[in-house]
Amino acid sequence: MQTHLVISAPGKRTIIEETAYTVRDVEGLAAHHYDIRDIGASIASGSFRTAGMVIAPCSIKTAGAIASCHTDSLIARAADVTLKEGRPLILLVRETPLHIGHLKCMLALAEMGAVLLPPMPAFYNRPKDLDDIVNHTVARVLDRLNLPQTLVAEWQGTVRRVSTGEPGD
Repeated sequence: MQTHLVISAPGKRTIIEETAYTVRDVEGLAAHHYDIRDIGASIASGSFRTAGMVIAPCSIKTAGAIASCHTDSLIARAADVTLKEGRPLILLVRETPLHIGHLKCMLALAEMGAVLLPPMPAFYNRPKDLDDIVNHTVARVLDRLNLPQTLVAEWQGTVRRVSTGEPGD
């Protein structure tokens, strides 16, 4: 599997401010990376087959551009192509709290076929650290793309607790 990467200017700033990585480090993780202005890149065409597209994190600005089909950046263009080709488009919108404009934008995206997967922490898997929380979200994304992952085991259900009849049980 090959990965293709586009990072917006705010995304580059987020990498610097919120991680221990440099932009170059992150670009080095992908098989291919593109300038956000390169709307002639391979991923801008429907004839270029992909398993789907993930925008993580996805700003409301990017979500709004996609929802309104405003495709002047490679991220928005590739997302538009992903939707028109019927491939999975997964948006990790992380804005909070949300106002009605955000919700209308996300509703429009869902109606267009996008998957909105906010990176909300889950605690049923009893995370031990931040990596466990991040890995849970990444595993959910990979599952939506039907890609194999070993980050998080498949949920097997809860173990039924037997009541002893004691108060508080």
